[in-house]
Amino acid sequence: MYGKIILVLLLALGLEAAPKKVVAEVNGQKITKEELDQAYLLNKYVVSDDPVTMKKVLTDLINKKLGVEKAKKAKLDQDPIVVRKLEEVIFNAQVSKDLEGEFQKIKVTDADVKRFYSEFPEYRTAHILLRVRVAPSENEINAAQKKIFEIHEQVTQEPSKFAELANKFSQSPNAHTGGDVGYQPAFFMAPEYFAAIKGKKDGFITRPVRTQLGYHVIKVLGVKKYEDINLGAYKKFVYDRKRDKIIEDYFAGLRKKANIKILDKNLK
Repeated sequence: MYGKIILVLLLALGLEAAPKKVVAEVNGQKITKEELDQAYLLNKYVVSDDPVTMKKVLTDLINKKLGVEKAKKAKLDQDPIVVRKLEEVIFNAQVSKDLEGEFQKIKVTDADVKRFYSEFPEYRTAHILLRVRVAPSENEINAAQKKIFEIHEQVTQEPSKFAELANKFSQSPNAHTGGDVGYQPAFFMAPEYFAAIKGKKDGFITRPVRTQLGYHVIKVLGVKKYEDINLGAYKKFVYDRKRDKIIEDYFAGLRKKANIKILDKNLK
């Protein structure tokens, strides 16, 4: 009885100690069968014109070994740009490792979505846009403001001509459709754009609004009912908000424990 147990243990130890099968060597670097199998499984279901074969995967592994070897000889791992990219990879990996369990606990109910949608409803709008450069001169700003207020005066006097005036004056790609951009979730809009229409009803026309694109006059064309929204998409929005709050709290905790000194008083 004991002899059989010892024999089984010896066989198990022998299996554990068995060297891994090497399928190729690249300048002395070994590629094992296990490494090849793992790479093959990762690539097996990738959509490609060429079928994935063991030989092709091995060629890719060899190319990678050669590329990494060349990069190390060139000391690319010490290049500041490469170091920053590596730090970003390590950063993301650490955050994922620490928070994966918390992310898995996130639950999003229909009630969560309804609360979210009551705060951020989906509007259909049209707008007249006068574009302004990222860093405009004072003269450009004054000219744009003068023009947009003139347009605003026209549309408030004759709201029914909004589409006609958009087609005439707007510098947006949708000018030819009367400035109609259709229904958009709140987070697809510039914050200033959404703030100007939030809580407003069909037909409301805003005063001129400045965003990073330039100056807008916006008209509300509709508010989508909760029953008509894409529930799956909004569940994703709510999930993302809950996930972002977990990440925010995670880093707040790290900052609280760290010894941080901000030396530039303008950045405090």
